Amino acid sequence: MATDQLSKVFSALADPTRRDILTRLGQGDATVTELADPFPISLPAISRHLKVLETAGLISRDKRAQWRTNSLEAAPLKEATTWMEHLSHLWDDRFDRLDAHLAAMKALQDPTDTDKEKGQNDD
Repeated sequence: MATDQLSKVFSALADPTRRDILTRLGQGDATVTELADPFPISLPAISRHLKVLETAGLISRDKRAQWRTNSLEAAPLKEATTWMEHLSHLWDDRFDRLDAHLAAMKALQDPTDTDKEKGQNDD
């Protein structure tokens, strides 16, 4: 089981139902019943998903009278995005170096390509 916060966030985001719940909460606060409405699963199942999201810090839950309102918390998503952006930059650099290497190999492999093209244009 994930113990650090970033692992909890990624674990929570691994489920499509939880991602859909977060998308819905991005539009505004909602009760469990409102969140469960589009899904073909029970209220207890939605509550379990909400517990995972709450443990990951992705939502906060506020109980007012008999209603429990759920709200999106953006800070953990920002941390996950920052971590992924770092990896994205690393991979972009690697792909750029690979492109340059392949271009250099192609130039070394057949330097007569340009001569062949010139010969075809002389016809």
